[in-house]
Amino acid sequence: MYIFLLVLMVGTGVAFQGWRTLLNNFAVDVAGLDGLGMGIANSIREVPGFLAMLAIYVILIIREHRLAALSVIITGVGVGLTGLFPSLTGIICTTLLMSFGFHYFETMNQSLTLQYFNHTEAPLVMGRLRSIGALTNITVGGFIYFLAKTLGYTEMFALFGAVAVCAGLWGMTRDPSREDLPLQHKKMVLKKKYWLFYALTLMSGARRQIFVAFAVFLLVEKFDYSIQQITILFVCNNVINYFANPLIGKAVNRFGERAVLSVEYSTLILVFLGYAYTDSPLLAGAFYVVDNVVFNFSMGIKTFYQKIADSKDIASGMAVGFTINHIAAVFIPVMGGIAWITNYRAVFLGAVVMSLVSLILTQLIPDQLRKIRATG
Repeated sequence: MYIFLLVLMVGTGVAFQGWRTLLNNFAVDVAGLDGLGMGIANSIREVPGFLAMLAIYVILIIREHRLAALSVIITGVGVGLTGLFPSLTGIICTTLLMSFGFHYFETMNQSLTLQYFNHTEAPLVMGRLRSIGALTNITVGGFIYFLAKTLGYTEMFALFGAVAVCAGLWGMTRDPSREDLPLQHKKMVLKKKYWLFYALTLMSGARRQIFVAFAVFLLVEKFDYSIQQITILFVCNNVINYFANPLIGKAVNRFGERAVLSVEYSTLILVFLGYAYTDSPLLAGAFYVVDNVVFNFSMGIKTFYQKIADSKDIASGMAVGFTINHIAAVFIPVMGGIAWITNYRAVFLGAVVMSLVSLILTQLIPDQLRKIRATG
């Protein structure tokens, strides 16, 4: 299962990182989108994440590992078609296709990881997979840096999408499943005892959308970052993440979820204040790197759920979690786009408030773990 998830994650990572690196410059330089257009596109991109709960019903007819491989193929097709449609409508349609594949793969990836690896192994596996993902992103960044001089957007999008399609086709020929694991509930499971996981997931999704939709856009629009500069920034992020992710996994085991998540949200408060008020391109880029690194601390939310969840609730919990994560994601980018037109600082100050709420909720984790253990 580890090798299976690793190959699919690399395929998805190539396509998604290529898409993410190229999209803002493609949208501004070729499609002519403004902040509102990007906000609309990013909101629609999150609709498949909001519908991730439907994965529970899809696995009634297709096994989880098959759905994971199929999702990677769909991701690749969506990315590969992006460069052919340089307009708001075109970006929306191709992004929607890519996003269905990406979000359904991530749902299955998290579900299978928590099912196949125990409480101690899961953080380490997540850290290792994210580390390999960072190495993949570095490689993609290197290719883009040099390919951008000779290839156009259309060719680059097609190339990166094709890698994901090939990885997904490989996955369709494999069966890494085991029959000795608890049979997963194939229905929606919502339980009161999981309320803190739901709340942390909701807030994480809300503040993450500010980063995804507007952090790079700030660098491109306000500070005139070129595609090569964005690529260099992504490579820096991923070099750090390659070494940091395994350490984060170990930190979750050693210090616990509350400590790790508290560091994340305390740091993010400072980062978003920095986005709002800095006039330095270098500082803005540094904030982006820090933001990207501490995002990986969010694995603590998933390992917290693993510790409090019934073993048969893992698949449903990951699907429900993805849906909750994307409730705010559907409307926050549009609201942020409208706010951006008036004053871009308001977007990032809103993220400061979200991070503060998350920090407060995180302090409740030990009490929740004690209550779950006390009730068996």
